Parts: sequence; C-alpha cells; structure tokens
Amino acid sequence: MSDKIGTKSLLEKKPKCRMLNRFSDHVTGGGQKAIQNKKRLLAASDDEGSWRGGPAAGAAAEDTGSSSSSSSSSGGGERQRQGARPPAAPGPLDGMWLLVTSCLLLLNSWTSPAHTEDVGTSLYFVNDSLQQVTFSSSVGVVIPCPAAGSPSATLRWYLATGDDIYDVPHIRHVHANGTLQLYPFSPSAFNSFIHDNDYFCTAENSAGKIRSPNIRVKAVFREPYTVRVEDQRSMRGNVAVFKCLIPSSVQEYVSVVSWEKDTVAIVSENRFFITFYGGLYISDVQKEDALSTYRCITKHKYSGETRQSNGARLSVSDPAESIPAILDGFHSREAKAGQLVELPCIASGYPNPAIRWIKDGRPLPTDSRWTKRITGLTISDLHVEDSGVYICEVTNTFGSAEVTGTLTVIDPLHVTLTPKKLKTGIGSTVILSCALSGSPEYTIRWYRNTELVAPDDFISIRGINNETLLITAAQKSHSGAYQCFATRRAQTAQDFATIVLEDGTPRIVSSFSEKVVNPGEQFSLTCAAKGAPPPTITWSLDDEPIQRDSSHRSNQYTMSDGTTVSHMNVTSPQIKDGGVYRCAARNSVGSAEYQARINVRGPPSIRAMKNITAVAGRDSFINCRVIGYPYYSIKWYKDSLLLPDNHRQVVFENGTLKLMDVQKGMDEGEYLCSVLIQPQLSISQSVHVTVKVPPLIQPFEFPPASIGQLLYIPCVVSSGDMPIRITWRKDGQVIISGSGVTIESKEFMSSLQISSVSLKHNGNYTCIATNDAATVSRERQLIVRVPPRFVVQPNNQDGIYGKAGVLNCSVDGYPPPKVMWKHAKRCSGNPQQYHPVPLTGRIQILPNSSLLIRHVLEEDIGYYLCQASNGVGTDISKSMFLTVKIPAMITSHPNTTIAIKGQSKELNCTARGERPIIIRWEKGDTVIDPDRNIRYAITTKDNGDEVISTLKLKPADRGDSVFFSCHAINSYGEDRGLIQLTVQEVKARSMNLRWTQRFDGNSIITGFDIEYKNKSDSWDFKQSTRNISPTINQANIVDLHPASVYSIRMYSFNKIGRSEPSKELTISTEEAAPDGPPMDVTLQPMTSQSIQVTWKAPKKELQNGVIRGYQIGYRENSPGSNGQYSIVEMKATGDSEVYTLDNLKKFAQYGVVVQAFNRAGTGPSSSEINATTLEDVPSQPPENVRALSITSDVAVISWSEPPRSTLNGVLKGYRVIFWSLYMDGEWGEMQNITTTRERAELRGLEKFTNYSVQVLAYTQAGDGVRSNVLHIQTKEDIPGPPAGIKAVPSSSSSVVVSWLPPTKPNGIIRKYTIFCSSPGSGQPAPSEYETSPEQLFYRIAHLNRGQQYLLWVAAVTSAGRGNLSEKVTIEPAGKAPAKIISFGGTVTTPWMKDMRLPCSSVGEPAPAVRWTKDSDDSAIPVAVDGHRQIQANGTLILRSVKAEDSGYYTCTATNTWGFDTIIVNLLVQVPPDQPRLTVSKTSASSITLAWIPGDNGGSSIRGFVLQYSVDNSEEWKDVFITSTERSFKLESLKCGTWYKVKLAAKNSVGAGRISEIIEAKTHGREPSFNKDQHLFTHINSTHARLNLQGWNTGGCPIRAVVLEYRPKGTWAWQSMRANYSHEVFLTELREATWYELRMKACNSAGCGNETMQFATLDYDGSTIPPIKSAQGEGEDVKKLFTIACPVILATVGVALLFVIRKKRKEKRLKRLRAFFGSFSSKNNRSFDTPVKGPPQGPRLHIDIPRVQLLIEDKEGIKQIGDDKATIPVTDTEFNQAVNPQSFCTGVSLHHPALIQNTGPLIDMSDIRPGTNPVSRKSVKSAHSTRNRYSSQWTLSKCQASTPARTLTSDWRTVGSQHGITVTESDSYSASLSQDTDKGRNSMVSTESASSTYEELARAYEHAKLEEQLQHAKFEITECFISDSSS
Repeated sequence: MSDKIGTKSLLEKKPKCRMLNRFSDHVTGGGQKAIQNKKRLLAASDDEGSWRGGPAAGAAAEDTGSSSSSSSSSGGGERQRQGARPPAAPGPLDGMWLLVTSCLLLLNSWTSPAHTEDVGTSLYFVNDSLQQVTFSSSVGVVIPCPAAGSPSATLRWYLATGDDIYDVPHIRHVHANGTLQLYPFSPSAFNSFIHDNDYFCTAENSAGKIRSPNIRVKAVFREPYTVRVEDQRSMRGNVAVFKCLIPSSVQEYVSVVSWEKDTVAIVSENRFFITFYGGLYISDVQKEDALSTYRCITKHKYSGETRQSNGARLSVSDPAESIPAILDGFHSREAKAGQLVELPCIASGYPNPAIRWIKDGRPLPTDSRWTKRITGLTISDLHVEDSGVYICEVTNTFGSAEVTGTLTVIDPLHVTLTPKKLKTGIGSTVILSCALSGSPEYTIRWYRNTELVAPDDFISIRGINNETLLITAAQKSHSGAYQCFATRRAQTAQDFATIVLEDGTPRIVSSFSEKVVNPGEQFSLTCAAKGAPPPTITWSLDDEPIQRDSSHRSNQYTMSDGTTVSHMNVTSPQIKDGGVYRCAARNSVGSAEYQARINVRGPPSIRAMKNITAVAGRDSFINCRVIGYPYYSIKWYKDSLLLPDNHRQVVFENGTLKLMDVQKGMDEGEYLCSVLIQPQLSISQSVHVTVKVPPLIQPFEFPPASIGQLLYIPCVVSSGDMPIRITWRKDGQVIISGSGVTIESKEFMSSLQISSVSLKHNGNYTCIATNDAATVSRERQLIVRVPPRFVVQPNNQDGIYGKAGVLNCSVDGYPPPKVMWKHAKRCSGNPQQYHPVPLTGRIQILPNSSLLIRHVLEEDIGYYLCQASNGVGTDISKSMFLTVKIPAMITSHPNTTIAIKGQSKELNCTARGERPIIIRWEKGDTVIDPDRNIRYAITTKDNGDEVISTLKLKPADRGDSVFFSCHAINSYGEDRGLIQLTVQEVKARSMNLRWTQRFDGNSIITGFDIEYKNKSDSWDFKQSTRNISPTINQANIVDLHPASVYSIRMYSFNKIGRSEPSKELTISTEEAAPDGPPMDVTLQPMTSQSIQVTWKAPKKELQNGVIRGYQIGYRENSPGSNGQYSIVEMKATGDSEVYTLDNLKKFAQYGVVVQAFNRAGTGPSSSEINATTLEDVPSQPPENVRALSITSDVAVISWSEPPRSTLNGVLKGYRVIFWSLYMDGEWGEMQNITTTRERAELRGLEKFTNYSVQVLAYTQAGDGVRSNVLHIQTKEDIPGPPAGIKAVPSSSSSVVVSWLPPTKPNGIIRKYTIFCSSPGSGQPAPSEYETSPEQLFYRIAHLNRGQQYLLWVAAVTSAGRGNLSEKVTIEPAGKAPAKIISFGGTVTTPWMKDMRLPCSSVGEPAPAVRWTKDSDDSAIPVAVDGHRQIQANGTLILRSVKAEDSGYYTCTATNTWGFDTIIVNLLVQVPPDQPRLTVSKTSASSITLAWIPGDNGGSSIRGFVLQYSVDNSEEWKDVFITSTERSFKLESLKCGTWYKVKLAAKNSVGAGRISEIIEAKTHGREPSFNKDQHLFTHINSTHARLNLQGWNTGGCPIRAVVLEYRPKGTWAWQSMRANYSHEVFLTELREATWYELRMKACNSAGCGNETMQFATLDYDGSTIPPIKSAQGEGEDVKKLFTIACPVILATVGVALLFVIRKKRKEKRLKRLRAFFGSFSSKNNRSFDTPVKGPPQGPRLHIDIPRVQLLIEDKEGIKQIGDDKATIPVTDTEFNQAVNPQSFCTGVSLHHPALIQNTGPLIDMSDIRPGTNPVSRKSVKSAHSTRNRYSSQWTLSKCQASTPARTLTSDWRTVGSQHGITVTESDSYSASLSQDTDKGRNSMVSTESASSTYEELARAYEHAKLEEQLQHAKFEITECFISDSSS
C-alpha cells in the first residue's frame, strides 16, 4: 500500500478547486518577509493553473504552499540556506531553477511544523562531577540526583552493588523528586551499608536510562579532639614557624581558619604570613615577638565545630652563626590541573640563608605562574607538565640544606561520546566513539540503559582501550542511552549518547502537483523524502525510468534533518515529455512513491502500454499513457463494456482507472483506453492485466504452555499462487532448526515444533508466506507459563526493636506471582495458625516481595510465611522465624533525688534488653571510674529480665549536686537515664542557751529544766529538756523547726522544790531549704504549644520558711531530644499555683518537674509527669509536589510527606485543591479531592487547559499549609467543530467560506482544513485546502457557475484533525450581492482595552459598510472620532472601552445587488461593585461578618479581600476569601477591642471599590473590683494574704495584676506583679504599721484600678488603732497644702481645657465654613444608616462620599437634572402642606442603601468607573423598605414664632453595648444673616464636645453644602453616622 499513497492523494484531489493564497495563509509573525519574497516569485494563475513566473517556480511554489508554516528569523533561515545548499546544475538556467526551487523548498522546511518524532525526549546530567559526599552525623545530608530528563524522568537510587535502596524511617529517605536524604543519627545507629557506601542515581524516560558515576557517601562522627601548637625558638632577624598540630584521626576534616596573637586575629601581611596549609610564618623575628602567645583556630569541615589551641610562645635569641636548618618543607604534593599549589620551604640560620629552586635538575624557567614567597614556591594555573621533582636549596656561608619533593599534577578525565544523538533505521550500522582527554592509565566500560554492555552477535567493542562500540544490523532492542565510563584511580568521567532505532521506511514529505506546460517551456519537479537510512530517489515517466540527457537532469542531496531532496528539471519539454511522473524513494527498509501528471500541449497520442500484474485483494491503478494536450475525454473499456460497470471500478478525469479489491476471475483480462481528441475522432491503446493471488494464512494460536510441555503449531496457507515459500521468525530473527526447535515445511504448510518448552521460548512468533504476488505474515505470542519459584528464600533472622527490618523473599514466574505474607505466634516451639499480615503504614510489601517492617515491635516476634501463587502449578511457601532483639533500654530510674551531705547515697538504674548489657555511669559529661575515684562504687546484678545497676556515693558532697546519667549499652542499641541529684547540707537546727543564776533560795541548786514551745501554741504543747547539771550554765536545744518563733522559759531546782519560771525568751530559727516537693502536680494541655501546670505548695511542716517561688523544669521526651530540662522560675502566689508553659513543640510529649525554693535554697523536685501538647494543623506543606499531564483530561499529582516534625499531629491524609485557569483570565470552580496516598489522579479535567494545583496535609486539627501553586496544562486533543460556518458567492467562479474558531479548541490550532465537494460531478473525494490558524475565511476559485458545492471546515491541532463543522451549500453566481463573512454574536472584553469588531464583506461591486448602535428604539450611526474608528475592511475599532460602550452594534454591508447585516452584542467588563458589609455576630475573640456582593461588572467574582485593623491603628491586615463565601469569621482578636473592617471584591478585570468601613467591638471590658469581696484573708505582723477573686475579668482574661504598697506617710512604693490567681502574699511588712495599697488589673480591653488601706498586727498579734490627726501649726500647714494643691491643679486644668476646647472649636468652625461652601464629593467610600420611624416631610438625601442626590416625600418625587451634582434648597421647598400638629417642616439628607430595589431614586454618578450617570425616574420607596444609611441630616424650618435664622447641629452616635445605650453628641449653633459670608462667620459657641467630632469633621471635609442652602431658613436638627449595630 505504501507505493500507492502518493497516487491516491493526487487522484482524489479535485483539479478545479485550486488554492490561490496558499503562501499568505501559512506565514505568521516573523514570516512576513518570507511572504513578500514569495509574492515576488508568483503571479496570478491562468485557467490551467500555471504561473507566469514559469513552470518551475509555479510547481515549486504551489507545492510549498501545501504545507503548514511557522515563523523563523532571517538569521536562522540564512544559516539553513548555507548549510543545505544543493549542488549547482551545469546550465545557468538549471542553476537558477535549482536555486529558486531549493529556496522555496527550504522555506517550506523552515515554515512546516516539526514532526512529532523530532520533538524528542532527552536525558542530561545536572552535576556529573559529584563523586564524593562527606557529612556530619549530627547534621545529615541531602543529595539531589545528578541525572535528570525532559520530560520528567523517573529518578531512582541504588547501591553500587546494584541493589535498589529502600526507605529506613528516620535514617534514610528518597524523596519523590529523586533527592536522597540521610537524616542525623546517633553513633549507635550507624550502619555501614547506609552511612559509608557507594551510591548511584539513575534517570529514565522514553529516551532511555542513564546512571551517575558512583558517589561515595560517608558519615563523619563528632568525636573529641584537641589541637596543639608547640613552643618555638628563633634568632632575632630570622624566621619562626608555628604549626597547628591536628590529630590524624580528624586531620582530613579539620583545617586551620585563622591564627591569633594575644587573642587578636593575625592578618597575613607585614612580617606575619599564614600559609595555604595553615602554618604561621614570622619573618624578621624581633625581641617583642617573644612577649606574645600564639594560637591557631580550626574548624571542622562538616560539623562546623571550632577549636582553639593552647597558647604557644616564641623564644627569641640573639643571632649566632649557624648552618641552615629546615623549618618547613614537603615530600609530595598532588594537585589538579588549573589549581594553585604552594610548596613550602623555609629555613633558619645566620647569616640568613638564600633559597634556590630546581625542577627536574634544572633551574626554574621564567614563568609568571611561578612565584617565590617567604612561604615557599607558589604555582598558579597548574599544567600537567608542571609535574616533577622539585628541590629547594638553602645556603649560607656556613653550609647548606635542601628540601626534595615530588609534585604530581593530575589532568581531570574528560570523556566525549559521539554522536550525541543518533536516529537511524533498524538494520543500520551504529558506531559510537568515546574520546578521552586527561591523565593516562584509564579503563573504559560501556553501559546501555545502565546495564553493562556485553559483546554478542550484534555488538562488538573495539580499540586499544575499548573506545569504540560497534553495532551491526541494529535491532529495535538496541535503542536506548549508551554511556562510556572512564576510570582512573578515584577519578571517574562519563558521557552518554541516545540512539533511536525506528522503522525507517521512506515517506514522501514534499512533492509536486499536476500542471500544463507549453512545448519548450521548461519546468522543474521537486520530490523530498525522509527515511532511515536516508533514501535514494529515482524518477520515472509513465512507468519507465527517465534517462539523463541534455533535456532531463536530476540531482539529489540530503539536508541536515535527514531529508533527501531531488529535483527533476526538464529544459525543453516536447510532447513526449508529458505523462505521469513518478518519484520513488527507496532504502534498505522499504520504499514510497508519488506521482502526478504533467501535460505538454500538442496533438494527443497514447504511448504503448505495458501489461500489468495486479495483486488480488488490493487496489490497482492503470494509467492511460496519453501524451499531448488538450483532449476531450478518456474512457476505458473491458470486453467492449464502458467502464465503470461495477462498484469496484472508478475512472478519474485525468484518465486513471482504479480497480478496487482486485479479483482474479473478474478483473483479469484486456482493458482498452480510448481518448477523444476531436468531437468525432478517438485514439486507443490496450493493456493486459494479470492477477496474482497472494498467500492467505489460516489463523493459528499458541495454546497456554507450561515448562516441559511439547508444542506443535502448524502454519497453513489456504490460498495463493504457487510456488509459496514459508519461513518462521521469533522476535524478528529467523528461526533455524535446532536446540529443541524443529521446523517442517511442505508445499503449502509449515509446522513449528518445540520438544520441551522453557522460559527462553517466550516471545512473538511470525509465520511468513511469500509468492510472486506478495509476502504476508501472521504473528502470535507464545507465553510460557512458569510456576512460581523462590529466587531468594526467607531465612530466620533478627529484628531490632524500634528499627526497620526487612524479611527477604523474592519469587519469579509467569504470570508474575502474587505474594502474601502471613504471621503466626510461637507456641511450644511450633507456629500457631497463620494469619495474613495486616499491611499498614508500619508494615508493607516491597516491590521485590520482601516484607518491610518500618518499626519493629516485640509483638512482631514469631513465624512468618511467604506464600506465592500465579495460577500455574501449586502455590509455594516458605516460613522463617523473626527474633526481635531488644536494644538496651532504661526502664526505671529516679528523675530527681536528694542526698544529705556527708552521708552515703545510692542511685539505682534498671535496664532491659538483649544480654550482655553494659551499664556505664556518668557525672555530667565525665564517665565515672570507681577504680580512680574511690568515693564512687558501682554494683550490677541480674534480676530476671532486667539488670539493676547501683551507683553508691561514699559520701555525698556538695559537688554531687549535678545530673548523673546511667547509660545502658548492648549490641543492638543504647539508652540513657538522667538523674538530678540534690545534695543538702543539714545544719544543726539547735540553739545554745546560757544563763546566770541569781538567788539560790539558800539551798544548793540541784538542776535546771528548760521548756520551749512554738510561740503561737499554748504551754500545754511544750517540749522539755530536764535535769540539766547545775555546774553547767548552758545547754543545747535541738530538733527545732526552721523558720519558727519559739518561747523559752527555765526552772531551777533545789532540795526545797522548783522555782518560778524565768521570764519568757522569744527566739526565731533561720530558714532552711524546703524538705518536701510540691504536691498534686497535674498537667493539662491547653493548646498545641502550651501546657498548664498546676500544683500545691509543699506540706506546711516541710516548707522550712516562706516559699518564695518555684522552678518548673520541662523537657521534651520525644525521640531525638537531648533529655535536658529547661528551667523557668516564678514567684509564689499562694497555696495553689498555676503556670502555663508556652512556645512548646506541637504534638510533642513533655516531662515536667516542679521544685519549691525559699531564702535558704531549693527543695526536692516532684516526680516527673508527662503530657502531650494538643494536635495542630501541619505547619509545612507536602514536599516535592510534582504534576504530570497524562492525557488530555487526566493528570497525576505526586508529593512527599512533610517533615515529620512539622506534622504537629497524626497525619490523616492529604487534600489536593485544583481549579482551572481559562484563556480569558476567568477561574473555574475550585475542586478538591482527599487521599491517604502520596499520589492523586485528577480525572475529568478539561482538555488543554491550565490548572492550578495545591496540596496540603491535614490532621485531626484541620488543614495544614498549602503548597505553592503548581501550574499544569492538560495535553492537547483533537479540537471540536468550528463554532459556526457560512459561505457566500464572491463571483461567478468563486466563493468565500468563513468560520468561527471551535468553542473547545482542545489545543493550539495549527491550521484549518477546508473541504470542497461537488455532489453532482461524480467526483468521489472532496478537495482539501489548508489555511493558517489566524485566517478564518478562505476564497475558493475556479468553480463552475451554477453548480452546487458542499463546504465544511475542520480545525487541526497537534493531536490531529478535529470534528467537522456543519456542511453548507453554495453555488457561484453571476451577480454577487453584498454578503458579510464575519459573524455576529456576543463579544466580551475587559474595560480600558481596545476592541475590534470585524465586519468583512464580499460582493461585486465592493459593498459599502455602515455601523450603527442601538439606543432605546432607534439606531444611531457610529460617529468616527478619537474613540471610534472604522477601517477600510469594515472593522470597527473602539479604543479604551468603557461600560457605556456596551450595547448592540449593527454592521450593514450594501451594494447594487443587495445588503447583509450582522449584530454584535458588546459586553464590557468592569471591576465589581462594592459589597455591602455588615456585622452578624461578635464574641470576645471574634467578629463574624456577612456581606452581599454588588454587581460583578460582567465578570465572575474571583474572591474577596477583607482588610481589618485595630480602631486606633492604620496597620491593615489582609485576608483573602474565596468567591463562594458570603460570611467570614475574624478570629484570634483582642478581647474588648474596637476594629475597623472593609471589603473589596475582585474579578478578572481587577479589584473593585472598597466597601464602607464599618466598626465593631469584641465582647469584654476592662477589669473591675467587687468591693463586696473581702480582699485580705489573713494579716499578721509581717505578712498579708490577698484574695484576688474580687477582680471581675470583664469578660477578657486578666493578663496581670500589679500591686503597689507603702507605709502611710512614706513616698516610695514597693511593687510586685502577680498572675491572676486566688491568693497573693505581701511579705516583709513592718509590724504595727498602716499601709496604702493600690492595685491595677489589666486585660486586652484596658486596666482597672483599686486602692485600699490595711494595717499589720503588733508583734503580739494585737491590732493597732487608726491613724490619729495631729494638732499644731505643722499639721495646719499640712492640711492647707493638702487642700490648696488640688484647687490649684484643678484651676490650671480648667484653664488648659478651655484653651484646648477653644482651639478645637476654631478648627471645627473652620471646617464648618468649608462645609457650607458647596456640597459635592468625590470620595469613593459610602456610609449607610438605618432610618426608623414614620415618614416626615420632604427629604433631601445627600450621599457624602458619592455624588448621589434624591428628593423624596410622602406624595411624590422631584427629579433633579442628571448632570447636576448639587441642588438648591429654598423657601419653596418648605411651602408644602405641613401637619398642623408638627411644629417644623424638615428636609432630611441621607445616603440610600445599596440594594437595587431600595436604591437611590436619582443616581447622579454610577458607582462603577467608566460609566455615565443613569437616571432612574420611576422608582418609589418608602423609608421602611430601606435597609440602612450611612448618614442622615435633617434640615427643619420652623414656624414664624420661632427665630428662623438659627442653625444648630446635633451629632449623635447611638450604639448598644451589652444592652446599655451609649449616646455621644456634639452641638453647635449659628445665626444666619442676609449676607452669606457674614452668616458663615457668625458661629458663636460650642456647647459640648465629644470624641466623635474628629471623625465627623473628616466627613465634613468631603461634603460641602451648596451656597444656595444659605437662602433657606432651617435647622440641622439631626445628623448621625452609625454602623450596622446602631
């Protein structure tokens, strides 16, 4: 069939429907110059279709026009011309024609769209030099994949062994974008397979698969190290060298960054030099250099740690004669070419030695790259030839020394693989050459699609170093990406090439068309073909090869894109040169042909015709070899019957006979061609057709086969001419009998026999039958079903608790087996019943069938069964046992404990895990070694499954008050427990008493008794120390309680009895640190970042004094935390305490301990209790969000999980939000889908549409942060039908067809195809024409007058031809009335843009075009001005369109024979109207707003922008709200605070006008104190306890209470700040003293104040009297001063207030004068206020910010001129009937509501910009129907009995707060005189002022009354502004 494609395309084309404007139809943009060049070559055609420019030009040009075009720059075109110029022909004319046709063909190639195969995929390396990554274990590393591709490639990581890597939770993760991440890890988690291994990354797409070089990934641990600098000696004037000595274990990672001299950084200048390798050189050493110390500073390359060395000193001696001594040198250096290297060489000696450098035995050559410095020899820009042996000779008069070292310069390997991209045909020979530069001694390896290439029958590797890869007879399977890797030591370099092997069958890409020429009129035919390998083109005429001679010349050449171009030039054509010309393109793969007739004028005749062989079942064409032109007709006969005589025969007008589905018996025979050359004269020739029958293969199938079966497949040919040859192929390769495969062939049958089926027999088998007629084949697939078998069997293995584990199991078979894992518990050594393993996020099956347990638990222990089945044979299974190894874990240890100084203390630590377990104790960061410190002893004992280790302190001392830690270590892990030890020093709580004995009662004292008690107790609770010896006058009282007051008395005894008690002695003991911890500690998570801690004070008897405060220790107990406590401190406030820990991590577990402290110290801490902060929404979006368009309506979105630390809860799933973005800027509906996977498929998308996509993660708390907007476009599809089509006659032989673009183009329209068919002509196929996507009409010429034609159009995208339009019928007419080919309809455009309304017309004579615009019931002609313009082609241009340009436009085209009209409805989109904003609900922390959108301006609203700020601030915050919302809740607001809010809508045009600013207040007020509540709950002589429950919060939480107190009569206040709690203590008060107390409680709404007085008790607990007034002169002066001060202050305040009010009055009056000047406003804001009550007299409504006026009363409406912005109000306005009961008539001014049906009666200015005023004359609305107004002024004229010349204004702000009505007012009055100006200046007084005045004054400045108002006699009796709550 391929050899007839060109013929069919020619014969089915109607010759009379010719294209006149092909060239102009196919050029856009930069191609205009090409259009002009083409037009210079072409002229109008005659009826036969020839071009005046000559047949060559005509043919080439017509052919060129048939292909689509795209613009190209002239520069690019010139380069292509130069690169593809054909060889010159011998003759000058030939050369000219060749040049013309070549240029036209090149122009065609430049302007034709690229074939899909040319828009290829590609692979590339982002960074192929990445070969080593070293990182710190405490930091981790992220490694992007060095390889990539376009379109997006699949990126995967492997170990160097080829093993696919998997995610290890918290250790290793491969992100969706191909980034490999290794997380920070502890030393115990080190795994050499993960943290010290070679990796490589691959990128794969349809172009192939490439791999990066191996990347060495190595983790470096943080390990302790020190750096040292040794002291040095030097002579004065000599050189000193300091070196920084770095331990060899870290030398690779640590480098010197600076040196310090006496802590000051040394700058490398003057005498101090820092070498490239970190040494410090001091030249010209001086004595003062010995006074300093020198230190080096180092930095770890990966952990960033810095170290400072010890300080080293320099010993400087006086010069002494000495031979040179080398201080610094080198042995070998290795550096890369192009780098800089420093070869150190420095020596000491006296006299100072001279230095000479020698390279390879010769002095250094003169080269600017060599620089000799004091630090040595520096060589920059290294070359390979700089390698060698360098000698540094150091000499002075006493001797010499030398440094010998080797420098090796390495030239980095560089690989170049050619060709980079090769596209060729199957069967070709492919040669890849790998060229290397750089260091020698390399090895080369070849890879194909990342697999090592092994030589076989097709592939060989040649060359000395294997640098050439040769593929012979390349097959399709050899396509892919080839890489050449060169390796030398640690260096690796690579390059790659992509090879595409395709079906290289030639295809004709450019051809010639039919034409008529005169004898001697030269013509040129062009034929271009593509194929792989490039084809060869041959020419024939009427099936006979054209012989090259002086008249027939042909040539061909190949262009850069592989296109073969051939020209056939006929210089002096004769009649015999007419006929059917055929170009045939052939290569090793196949052939293609194209043919067309060239008619040479002259007497017609018929060439002798050769017999034809046709193939049965196919179509055959028989050309009547007529030459000469013109002739009347060509007819065919068979057996004397005129053809066609059946449906399988077609005779075309050019004389070709087509036989379809040729049949042997019916179509074989003699055919006669008869040509009518004159009305009664015919000529004829006959031809014999022989029909050959091709083979027909009976269908056969392969039965399902299993391994080992016998297989017999027959291939039977049921029909076909003999002889028939039958062969077999497998996967394209010929099958040869052998290796168990036998082929037996007979005359018409061949059988394939396989004695034992195996896996290698899988494949596609083809039976090929060939005879003289054709070659046919039938292909079937053999699938060998293979039962499952184990590739890797499960084996017993260990899993580590808490770590990831993989249970290996790998199977293969065909079909691929399904694997199921089962689990069973162990019972008496045997498995119990197996159950399927539940696959959760923790457990999943890997692609290789292994089972991954991300976090091994103890419950995972047991038997596992890997079971595989694929329906072939029996299932297989294998069990294994998983042993869970427990890493060492600390299970029990005290968090805090107390020891007594001097006493022994034991610390216990319990651990469990796999044995053996080692438990190590540390004090702080130091390991405890009992052998070195005998004060510590460690014992360990086994206790069942646990190990208990005890650390004994013998004894404890003060230095032990630190954190101790026990570390449990075994082979599987490590854990530690922290213990805070507090060592208390116990002071003897005793008292030493001394006494003297007075009178002994005349009897010897025999003893003493001492009694003591707590002072507040009675003596009934006394304690005694008795029978104290009389010889000792002192005694110790022990076991006293700290911080207590005791009463002590003594008795003496003699023989007579006991004496009276002594006088009581009162003593106080000192405080001691608390002995008990706080009690009842509880934790309550409050938010995601805060936990409330509550507790009670330690037991009273354990407080040992006044508790001053508490320390709260908290630490994160999540994995990876450091375990250290953070400490916060707070003052004590009472017996019960509350503290909120803020700024915690979200959804994290915290442990909390509490300690109390007093003056003496800190007591023991409470036991640690844990709590977890609440869940929150994820704080980061999903990572690596990627979008891939799969089809025209399906896209796949993928992402990776956000960092776990940012999930802030349990991840519930993901939400994908997406919406479409249309070409006109409109947004589609926002949609979302949820999923638990990290991938989502979006289906049902619109074709070739841009979508915006965002992804978020959500938890139980709600949706997290959205990802950045990702844009994706669905793929192209075939377009829909054109939206409209019309056809009109333009002349007697031509018509014009026009159409509208498809409503759904589904892609970029590449061109339009126009179809022209004449049903009555008998022509079977329509003619086709093409035009560029910009042109929406086409003129078809050379039609027959009076004949009907069917026309239809289809659009074409890159996906193909779209649906056909409707068919229209048209016939050319002699009279061509005016017709409009443009379309009417609705046109939408944004405002302020230029708009074109086309009105193209046709007709003869040319029609006149007129535009009108509908206005009411009439049509007004469109006036041409600066805004409107009508072009010559009838297009109406409207510049900067506005809303008033909207409307119906009519275009009328008229000529002599008729007229035609179209109507265009123009809709101009403008920004949306302002929304109507209200407050619907408020709370203490939120304000809920609702709104009604205004007019959308003709474009759907895309969203709203809400702005809000605190009332006294201008810092506005923005909130973006979706278009579907009609309410919004502002949350997290301050309690009891006024807020300002405004709202604007947005559409595709832009943001609309802002709504009015409304104000709203959150609930709440400042705190107040309830005086009925007792403030003081306890007062003694030194303390007072306050109960703050009397403070009323006002609805807002009290942030703090500030207390200030002082003794009365003093000046200094003492202050303290307390949390709002129940009780507060005032301590250290004076006994028996009156105090003043003032309190200030604050919340977000404000502060409340309260003052009190209180008195402390006397020392004995008694109260003190009130303060008495003192008498005397001093007291009188004090009283006078006390009274006079307030009076003076009040007087000054009144005066100051008077001045301020006077100033404010002057400002107000000044604004008021301006207000009465005029009243027009241009502000864009509006205010609304409800109007209540019954209607009053006539009202004048004034909108302050917008110039809108209306007059309304009960009876009727007064119209105001549309163009007026002001209105006079005179006495006539008040002369209407007045209610006799009313005292005044009034005029009320207010702004109406925004709702249309209650809107303004006369709207003086449209609210939308770009519009003219619109008068609404017939709307009536009572006040009760209006919703709200922003302002209302009432002007009242009172009766004559009232003074008529007084103007007063009363401003009111009326609102409600918690049911309380608040009214603020401001009034003023003025007397009006006849003189307007005087009246303005007669303001006399201000009665009151309010805070609202300034706001109202600002409104005044925008609304100024017209002067005519001065002629009225009225009062402004009310004017108020309110929000929606008024």
